[in-house]
Amino acid sequence: MTEADKLEAEIMEKAQRLAALRKAEPPIEIGDYALQTEGGETTLSALFGGREQMLVIHNMGQACRYCTLWADGLNGLVPHLEDAFALLLVSKDPPDVQRRLAQDRGWRFRMASHGGGPYMKEQGEMMGYANCPGAVVYEKRGEKIFRRARTGFGPGDLYSPMWHLLALAGLSESEWTPQFHYWRRPAVMEDGGANLKD
Repeated sequence: MTEADKLEAEIMEKAQRLAALRKAEPPIEIGDYALQTEGGETTLSALFGGREQMLVIHNMGQACRYCTLWADGLNGLVPHLEDAFALLLVSKDPPDVQRRLAQDRGWRFRMASHGGGPYMKEQGEMMGYANCPGAVVYEKRGEKIFRRARTGFGPGDLYSPMWHLLALAGLSESEWTPQFHYWRRPAVMEDGGANLKD
């Protein structure tokens, strides 16, 4: 077993320990929050949709390539996640901007806007950032909402395999930056390239 193999086994053990610690921590009661959807104003509590738990993904919005990378990766898990609990992606962008970005990316998340207001200031502050990307699990007990666990997203975290796959190739997070689109115009277009929007 190589040193890298040993360290990887240790990291997996620590990840299991982290999960056990999170499970053992008492939940924290929070207030309800106003959010905006394409259907109008709603509340965090209303978005549970009759479920006891809800995973809320904190996304910095259309201007963040890294947040787009995380959402792109999590998008494939949407049906699996929705089988376990309610799922919501929030950002500061207005609902119409969220919809356009979701359509462009093929995202299937339910989305809501916190507009940069109290929700994000009180629930999204992590790792020294007021608008930290990440995820939070809430539980609804009667009329009360509790924060069960939360985590921030960042290069090298447990929530985007991209960084680990790059590391297998010997690439660090400083050597690759996600882009919104990767298509590049070929030197010669078979159809001549007329009316092509780059």
